[in-house]
Amino acid sequence: MASQGIVEEFLSLKSGTDADVLTMQCGDFYEFFADDAELVAAELDLKISQKSAHGSSYPMAGVPVDDLTPYLKALVERGYRVAVADQFEDESGDHYREITRVVTPGTLLETDDADARYTAAVVDGSTDADGDIGLALADATTGQFLVATAADADDALSELYRFGPVEILPGPAVRDDDAFVRRLREETDATVSLFEADAFAPGRATHRVEDQFGSETVPSVGLGDAGAAVRAAGAVLAYVAETGAGVLPSMTRFRTFEADDHLDLDATTQRNLELVEPMQGDAGDTLLGTIDHTVTSPGGRLLREWVTRPRRDRSELTRRLDCVEALASAALARERVRECLDGGYDLERLAARAASGSADAADLLAIRDTLGILPAVADAVSDSRLSESPLSAVVARPDREAAARLREELETALADDPPKTVTQGGLFQDGHDDELDELLAHHREASEWIDTLAERESRTHGLNHVTVDRNKTDGYYIQVGKSAADGVPEHYREIKTLKNSKRFVTDELQEREREILRLEEARGELEYDLFCALRDCVADRAELLQDVGRALAEVDALASLATHAAGADWVRPDVVDPGPLRIEAGRHPVVEQTTEFVPNDLRVGGVGAGAGAGAGAGAGAGDGIDAEGPPDDADPGFLLVTGPNMSGKSTYLRQAALITLLAQIGSFVPARSATVGVVDGIYTRVGALDELAQGRSTFMVEMQELSNILHSATEESLVILDEVGRGTATYDGISIAWAATEYLHNEVRAKTLFATHYHELTALADHLDRVANVHVAVDDGQGPSSAGGASPRGVDDPGSDVTFLRTIEPGAADRSYGVHVADLAGVPAPVVSRADGVLERLRGDGAIDVRGSRGGTDTGDTHQVVFDLDAGGFRTDASVDAGAASTDASGAPADNGRRPHPNAGGERHTGGGVDPAAESVLAELRGLDVDETPPVELLARVAEWQAKLNGKDPDGE
Repeated sequence: MASQGIVEEFLSLKSGTDADVLTMQCGDFYEFFADDAELVAAELDLKISQKSAHGSSYPMAGVPVDDLTPYLKALVERGYRVAVADQFEDESGDHYREITRVVTPGTLLETDDADARYTAAVVDGSTDADGDIGLALADATTGQFLVATAADADDALSELYRFGPVEILPGPAVRDDDAFVRRLREETDATVSLFEADAFAPGRATHRVEDQFGSETVPSVGLGDAGAAVRAAGAVLAYVAETGAGVLPSMTRFRTFEADDHLDLDATTQRNLELVEPMQGDAGDTLLGTIDHTVTSPGGRLLREWVTRPRRDRSELTRRLDCVEALASAALARERVRECLDGGYDLERLAARAASGSADAADLLAIRDTLGILPAVADAVSDSRLSESPLSAVVARPDREAAARLREELETALADDPPKTVTQGGLFQDGHDDELDELLAHHREASEWIDTLAERESRTHGLNHVTVDRNKTDGYYIQVGKSAADGVPEHYREIKTLKNSKRFVTDELQEREREILRLEEARGELEYDLFCALRDCVADRAELLQDVGRALAEVDALASLATHAAGADWVRPDVVDPGPLRIEAGRHPVVEQTTEFVPNDLRVGGVGAGAGAGAGAGAGAGDGIDAEGPPDDADPGFLLVTGPNMSGKSTYLRQAALITLLAQIGSFVPARSATVGVVDGIYTRVGALDELAQGRSTFMVEMQELSNILHSATEESLVILDEVGRGTATYDGISIAWAATEYLHNEVRAKTLFATHYHELTALADHLDRVANVHVAVDDGQGPSSAGGASPRGVDDPGSDVTFLRTIEPGAADRSYGVHVADLAGVPAPVVSRADGVLERLRGDGAIDVRGSRGGTDTGDTHQVVFDLDAGGFRTDASVDAGAASTDASGAPADNGRRPHPNAGGERHTGGGVDPAAESVLAELRGLDVDETPPVELLARVAEWQAKLNGKDPDGE
């Protein structure tokens, strides 16, 4: 076909698809034209040439047919939907093209990425009876198919974040909700693709689901007829079918993933705890990166699923823990199992490739070899102490006899080293098919005739330097050296003269050549048909392959947990339901990998627990926990954690959450001992990320996260709060934190750890029965700081030898050491020194001189302000300025600059001078020697001062 026709055909095909890019086969190349050529040239660094059509010149770029896959992957992984048009030949011998598939992020089968590649559909069911949001996820690479319902948009987004789909199909109502679609784009990494609205129609969707999984499937899983989840499932199936991926036969199970049996982990919590993605650094700085010692891709994929979807089912957790314990304690057996697994291929993905018709001979060999791993792993389990563990049931779950039969079929059929293509022959062993054996016998006979021809011709005709060979141009030929070429027999026909030889053919040689070509063509066609039949046979057993693959993946994931537990000195937790969280010498699972870690204890009571009298929540490391432990109501349900910045408060909070999560995936935990009460969700607020680019301030994000926790957490949840209210004015922040503490304590009653710098909150431990104070100990050179007591130095001293001990002790911290942290951070010494002086005046309610310009004029003067506790800010007082000249040698204001205190019950004097009564009391207080005054006299003096401040006569007159 002329180039003009090719371009015209390309443009016609492109107009009929909604794909972003089209590539069209033209002989041995896949070509891109016009705008598509320029796009792929820019994206993939391809060279552009020109093709003429209709008097115009069109850009053209192409890649060889055999090299399309890497370019296709690169385009799709960048979010493009690529249509592929393959070339066909009609009966008259003319070529034409048809779009055979549309490759999208969710239907890309040619991937080396071990992670799942889900396509998700989201349907707003507000018009349905249940009113839920329906979710369906299909992994075209493995055949996984999952459905669920979510209560609202937040729940739906949390589930999507958990599974990380690469492509999302919003239903008609969702795509009309600009806010929801915007959040889909912002809060996931998925490509949002619009799909035909009819695919989401209830009747059509239900019919497709029933065709795929059976008419009884939907009622059996309790989703309701034509509900939102079923509509989402039908749309996903339609999308996968329309793209031409061909993997629907591998989707054999219709599974629900309702949250009832799993922890609620919203997207914020998953990010804050860095479960699978780090906020900074590399992937090894995550929980998954720390515990992942899997040796197969499916094992790593399953472990990721466990980490992002912990379980609540105590019996399932006990089963996993029994497996991990057995593997951890039997090192030789564990390593033997891991050696067996190592090198195994991804059976789930291979089953999908077989179902799609894209599997080649190497893929079937990989299936054969991986099926052979199952009996090897089973033997490793049965021949060791592992036989007494639930691991035996894991390896016994697949149909081992059926797996062995399939493996034997593949082993007796396929050649050990088959060619890469499936159309050139050489795929099968002798004895696989009688017709093929007969063809191969004739081919060997014809080939043998050719192989011995040179020797026969030399002997018969007395020729020297005779060879027989073959090439694409001349076919088979007899080559004779020039010195003997004149003596060839008459039936030789010369076809080419070379420098030192001549080439000849004979009628018999050409006849043999035609026979060999016919046999080779027949062999290629027959072997291709036989291979397709064998591949279809494998595809028909996709469910078996998935069963074997998942069993091996589970063994790999469990062995990974055991490997880390044994190497990192982790212990088996006692998982109880319901119950408290009690950790002895707990550690952060990620931080301990790179830091000499200081372990700490933790005690937080279960549902309804109260602090009790003198509760020792958060006792320091080494205090120990009684084997039986105190009753639940002896542990506080709410811990207020105070202490300096950089001292380890955040780490302490996060390790509590991560230890809980590890226990609920069936893992050992980093501690000396641990009792973990099963929770229904983990909620965290640990420092809002700045989202100004999305129009949300840091404080707004903080409040939205707090709101989600207060609405979502239950008395069976674990709540982690690392600062609340820090993004606004001091009194606003304290008020919000105070009210949130009361609400969590009184209404939600979740197990809560709250780290705060608002020391005012620590007073709540005296009034709320479930609240207890703990703090991070500090050694400032005078010995560890004591909870609630006065600082040995009185103020932060940047020059002092301050050490953060990182141990958690009972009681509230005495101060925050913020100025010391500034000094550690390298803040210039004058700033640190000045801050230290300002802090001293603030703590003493003193006035502070403001240095620099005033009223926009840089006069070098100073003026004084005081911090008004009632107003929560600074104010200038005439009486303060009047005493500005009276300063000490360091520049700090003298005592006559103090602002007046309010009368306890009277009117506050705010201007024009110092309240005489207050000044009188202050004068007496300054002159009092507290150490030499008897306690009774001190009480009398305090009563006298209080009376003066209240405007009463101290003598009662």
